[in-house]
Amino acid sequence: MTTAQAGAAPASSPSAVRPDVPSGLKIAALATGFVMATLDVTVVNVAGATIQEKLGTSLSQLTWIVDGYVLTFASLLMLAGGLANRRGARTVYMWGMAVFFLASLACALSPNAALLIAARLVQGAGAALFMPSSLSLLVFSFPEKRERTRMLGLWSAIVATSSGLGPTIGGLMVSAFGWQSIFLLNLPVGAIGVFMTRRYIAPVEGRATKLAVPGHITWIIALAAVSFALIEGPQLGWTAPAVLASYAVVVVAAALLIGRERRAENLVMPWRLFQGPRFAGANLVGFLFNFALFGSTFMLGLYLQHARGADPFQAGLELLPMTIFFPIANIVYSRISARFANGPLLAVFLLVAGVASLTMTTISPTTPYWVIALAVGIANIGAGIISPGMTAALVDAAGPEHANVAGSVLNANRQLGSLVGIAAMGVVLHTVTGWNRGAAVCFLAVGTAYLAGSLIAWQLIARPERRTAAAAA
Repeated sequence: MTTAQAGAAPASSPSAVRPDVPSGLKIAALATGFVMATLDVTVVNVAGATIQEKLGTSLSQLTWIVDGYVLTFASLLMLAGGLANRRGARTVYMWGMAVFFLASLACALSPNAALLIAARLVQGAGAALFMPSSLSLLVFSFPEKRERTRMLGLWSAIVATSSGLGPTIGGLMVSAFGWQSIFLLNLPVGAIGVFMTRRYIAPVEGRATKLAVPGHITWIIALAAVSFALIEGPQLGWTAPAVLASYAVVVVAAALLIGRERRAENLVMPWRLFQGPRFAGANLVGFLFNFALFGSTFMLGLYLQHARGADPFQAGLELLPMTIFFPIANIVYSRISARFANGPLLAVFLLVAGVASLTMTTISPTTPYWVIALAVGIANIGAGIISPGMTAALVDAAGPEHANVAGSVLNANRQLGSLVGIAAMGVVLHTVTGWNRGAAVCFLAVGTAYLAGSLIAWQLIARPERRTAAAAA
């Protein structure tokens, strides 16, 4: 049985739909996990400079603190999706929340960078458990396509609001209570999420499926080796023995994974779904989108503090005008999604985000703050449409029967994009002399990723949508 087959489930089942529960409570329960996961990334970006100072961490250690979380997150998502199929999405969702809760407490109590990195790795594992299950539960809770699309927009808006307010909240908490407080914030949010999920979300029955454990282990090894090379390469040297060894591990692990996927029945990745251009396009867009969005967020949090002298609270306030448009655009998407197809929306707003980002390639010490805020704010308006749009495009392409595996694949590709994007920004900031020159090169990479995503969205999503609509007519 393939992973794609293992992900199959009825489009809706009596146990998964509870008409007695208001939609708002369902959405609030299912968004809680995403809120914690997203809030953690944005808050840690603002706290990065303080963590460097208090724990005496290097730039590569700080990158591990951010990217270590993303590494386990990205590498375990596919395995977590299969586990959700086997044990039931609600059960795995709450397992993930519990792991994340305990790991957040460990982060807050960490006395040094090594233990903080270890706790962040466990946090990522918890996030990997609840993220795909959250999307799956949403699909099963709202089986009617029109309502599901609207709920996806609202769900994304809740998550985006927390992301938008995250830097400001994080800056305030770091300034008032220390960097540890940003992890303690997850404790009440996690407790509320578990309570609401048990009370308002009906369970979805698991299926007897076989997990592709050897393939997943190989996948994890490959991603870990890539991360080591990208993060440690600038400091150790790109030809250092340890870095060269990591290249070799990547090549061997990739070869083993490809060989296994060609002959195994239970696959790590549902390759058959990638034969559909819309499914493949949504995943490529997801990778490039997260590369750009989270890479730029990581860079901006450091840039405002190191190059412009802001403290954590000031940096949080300065990021607010750039990020507040993200949730507003999510709400706009929920209103316009019924009138416009996802493909054209993605192509247009990825183009907008790309052009806005490229205007910042001339950034310098004399660039007014409002210019930076305007450019990044316009890019984030585009991002606010892109995020729910690509999720809806993926769900439409895969169908509700593949909800678990589709959500796992998209989130894995998105987190892989975050992993590479954050590491790439770290490489640039480590190797390019001067914060302003480094920021300019980062904006060039971000803008290029958005523009590449726009082209892919037009070719692989918008055009097939038009052909499908014409055939139906």
